[in-house]
This record gives sequence, structure tokens and C-alpha cells, in this order.
Amino acid sequence: MEPDHCALISTSINIENAYFGDIILPSVSSIGISLQVVTMGVVSRNWLYVKKFDGEPTNKNFQLIDEELPELQDGEFLAEAEYLSVDPYMRPYMSRFPVGSLMIGGQVAKIVESKNSKFPVGAKIFGQFGWRTHTVCNPEKSQSDKPYLLPDFGTLPASLALGVLGMPGNTAYFGFLELCSPKDGETVVVSGAAGAVGSIVGQIAKLKGCQVIGIAGSDDKCKWLKTLGFDHTINYKTENVLEALKKAAPKGIDCYFDNVGGTITESVMRLMNLYGRISVCGTISNYNSGPITVQDPQRDFVFKQLKMEGFIVSRWRDRWMEGILANLDWIKQGKLQYEETVTSGFDNMPKAFMNMLKGGNTGKAIVKVQ
Repeated sequence: MEPDHCALISTSINIENAYFGDIILPSVSSIGISLQVVTMGVVSRNWLYVKKFDGEPTNKNFQLIDEELPELQDGEFLAEAEYLSVDPYMRPYMSRFPVGSLMIGGQVAKIVESKNSKFPVGAKIFGQFGWRTHTVCNPEKSQSDKPYLLPDFGTLPASLALGVLGMPGNTAYFGFLELCSPKDGETVVVSGAAGAVGSIVGQIAKLKGCQVIGIAGSDDKCKWLKTLGFDHTINYKTENVLEALKKAAPKGIDCYFDNVGGTITESVMRLMNLYGRISVCGTISNYNSGPITVQDPQRDFVFKQLKMEGFIVSRWRDRWMEGILANLDWIKQGKLQYEETVTSGFDNMPKAFMNMLKGGNTGKAIVKVQ
């Protein structure tokens, strides 16, 4: 496996398949310290994963280092991060990487120097570059998950390329529409509904004529979901989810978009209708702990003839811009709203990550570098 030419120059590992959790672990031969002499003088600040996660992440799991970058070669560009993403998938997938690895993740960056005519100076791009402030990249030598120029967002902020106009938005768009196939008048339940993905799923479900129930972790989040058009909301921390669902969905549930797993999903499964469809996006309820024992759902699958499918959004990589442009059009029409929880300062990447895993964000959690 050859090293990815957009990955770390030093203390590097191959993260070419880390795109949105679609990870194949790097071979041992792809991990190492580069002894290349550098003369450019540009220094990237990088967050490394230096201690295996055990329960909730802490500051001890991360280390901030400096890395001096080499001069650009033909076909390369230098990108400076402006916004970085923190996402739930990073927690389980980083556990598969060896300590000393660069933290994975996407970022919106500005090209500040270039020897590649397709990526001119000043252009804004999305790149799966990890938690680093500067990246030297040759996109032609990237084996997969190539960086791309952002489409014209008009007056909308470029940071949306990390949220509704990026991976989370496409996760909602494809994961819900392709797997749940919602029909007008059906009842849809979304867990993790106030997050970057769930909040978009619920709004798309409303656009398709569905009744939508959102499950979230605070009264404030539930109030926000109502402003997005959710018909009913449930605060799982203060309400009995099963009993609340029975009241909100007296005729049962047709579609379930699952971000959390665990006991919440167990409650939803008990109320699924005949031929119900379940799209499994994540299991964030047990990312910081072990799996939770729940009631065996097999009887419901057989007698209700349910369909349940997990997915990783990179499945639709060849249709990527379709999802972004569809969500962009809905935003411009005033039919799709978004929210960002912004943490300022690259030094606060671990803080933003840990806060997000505890549900401290509403909408998309991002870090603004400066």
C-alpha cells in the first residue's frame, strides 16, 4: 500500500481510506518517520493520537506537534486549514489506528501556494487532510478521496462544506432517501436528531410529506427541532422514550434513521410497522463504552417483514455533488435550515471533539482555526 501524498510528511500513516469512516487499516510498512530534509520553512501544527481511547476521550489521548513542510514539487499545492470537522465516527475508527497517528478528519482549506493549475492560489477546497493546519498535497497521487474545489455557495459560509453541504448533508440525503425510500404520509423517527446528520434527515423527511419525530438530549434541542418543522420531539434524558413514541406515533413507525443504537433503538423497533425500513448511520450511544444488551429484535424482523441496512456515505462517492447541490438548492429556497456549533482556535480541537461526543453541539460541530 503506497503512502497517500496528501497525508503527513513526517510521523505519517496512510489515511487514504479514512474518508468518513470507510477505513482500511494501514499496513505496517506504510507507517514511519520521514528523514527528508525540508527547506520551505512552512510549519504545520498537527494533532496526533498518542494514547488508546478507553471510555471517554481525554486530553491525554492527544498531542500537538509541529511539522516543517518541504518545498512544493510540480503538481502539488499547499493548503492552509480554515475550518476543521469533528465527527462521531472519529471515536471508533481512531481506535483502529496505532498511537502516534495523525487524527483523521475533513477540513475546508485555502490554497496559499500551488504548482497545480487545477488548484489555483486562493481557491477553497475540501480535503480529508486530518487535524493539521497546513498540508502539501498532490491530488493526482492520492489513491482515493481526492480533495475537491468547493462549488459556488453564493453568500453562504464555506464552513458548510463540513456540514449540510458536505459529508453530513450527503449522509442524510443518500442514507435516508436511498435506504428508507420515504412515502408521503409515513411516520419517520430520527435519533440523534439535533446533530449534523439527524437535523437534516428530519427536514428532508418533511419535504417528502412525512410526519417526523425527533429524539434528542435536551429541551433546548427539542425546541430547536420544532423550529425546523419536526412534528414531535422527545428528550430521551427526561422522558420514557417508548411511552412517548406510543403517544407521538399511535399508528406506528414506517421509517427509522438510527444514529445512536442502544436502548433508544430498541424502543423504536418495538413500534415499527409492517414493511418498515431502518437506515443505520451510527451507534454513538456506545462509542465511549461497550455494547448495550437489548431485546432480540428477530421476531419483529420476521413477522413485520422489516428491512434494516447499515451504510457508509462513501458508497455514493460517484454521486457526491448530486447531494451537495440538492441540499444547496433547498437552502436557497428556504426549505432547509442548518446550525453550526463553532469552537475557535486550532488548539481546542480535542475540546471540541470531546464536547461533541457528549452531545454538546447543536447541528454541525466545527473548529475555526483562527
